[in-house]
Amino acid sequence: MKINGLSIALAILSLVTFNRCKQQDTVAATPGGPTSTTVVSTTQAAGFQFGADLSYVNQILDHGGLYMDQNEVRSPYRILKDQGATVARFRLWHTPTWTKTVYGTAGTQLYNDLADVEKSIRLAREQGLLVNLDIHYSDVWADPARQDVPTSWTAIKTIDVLADSVYQYTLGTLLRLNSKGLMPDMVQIGNEINCGMLYGNVPASFPACNACKNQWSQLGQVINSGIRAVRTASASSVTKPKVLLHVADPKNVEWWFDNIKTQGNVTDFDVVGFSYYPLWHTTIPVDRLSGSVAQFKSKYGKQVMMLETAYPWSTGYNDTYANQFGSQTPIAGYPFTQQGQLDLLKLLTQQMKDGGGSGIMYWEPAWITSSMKDLYGTGSSWENATLFDFSGKPTTGMAYMKQAYK
Repeated sequence: MKINGLSIALAILSLVTFNRCKQQDTVAATPGGPTSTTVVSTTQAAGFQFGADLSYVNQILDHGGLYMDQNEVRSPYRILKDQGATVARFRLWHTPTWTKTVYGTAGTQLYNDLADVEKSIRLAREQGLLVNLDIHYSDVWADPARQDVPTSWTAIKTIDVLADSVYQYTLGTLLRLNSKGLMPDMVQIGNEINCGMLYGNVPASFPACNACKNQWSQLGQVINSGIRAVRTASASSVTKPKVLLHVADPKNVEWWFDNIKTQGNVTDFDVVGFSYYPLWHTTIPVDRLSGSVAQFKSKYGKQVMMLETAYPWSTGYNDTYANQFGSQTPIAGYPFTQQGQLDLLKLLTQQMKDGGGSGIMYWEPAWITSSMKDLYGTGSSWENATLFDFSGKPTTGMAYMKQAYK
């Protein structure tokens, strides 16, 4: 997901010296099974999955956000589960120092780092939700517009060291989660990696992995290292995570997956994933999506999931933070109302099901207005495209997860 298309200022961290045999980015962990005090996902639910990216929730709750259901304040994890969600998705940033410093002297902790993700997974598992861990391999947003390398990795000079860094970081992260009974059910190697990953904000000596500059081989080596780490970590885990690869806009799926398989030699993955924001991604109309999904499934022999989507239920504001949606023309028949949101989400879900897709995930359905801060403002640029209204109650649109589908 791309936030406002603005440039992001990375927190400046000290460069570290890298060694091919021992990376400093390895996360300390105890291999083996989970502890007895944690909630564990012992199976991956079969059938179509309804997901919700709840990466902002902890930060919102820490900064005054309230969610209501049945006339009482409730956990948004519980509300979404009660409304039909089966998967919670969480992004992981490498060293997001800025999530603390953006609050100035009032900043007390980091968000979307590993400690915060651990908390999120635990809260999701307490509600019986499956977990999709979205590893960005960046200190900030990774999306089609930018794939900035973690600041502490920018001194790397060879593709072998970069691939090993990805392996050690991914493996250490998953072993640590597994040691606490928090192994995710799904792991994304990168986020919206249309042009690849790990190529922005680096010196010329860095072994960038930019597919739009035909660096498919280097990109494939890095992705395969991440996948290998997932498979290695899962060997000691009850939960065996599925590997998801993710690009934005279904029009890019065949171009990207054809090349990553043939030129990047990446074949050991489980899910073809894509973002589909129908107000932005207009090449494939919403009422024709099923044909594309069926094509992807047949061509690659993998599960197909929509990993991000959203649609506004209002053009209004609940704060002074400029909204990303609302100025566009609504899709014909689907006005920017709560009923319009529900109808559009029902259509998307039916299209995914008709094409043989395995799931649909809504991006940041709980990003309501609060005093939380990001790099661009205070509050939310998404409050009119959430699945909660301005009073923190579920919108009519949230009911799409419990509808009857063919």
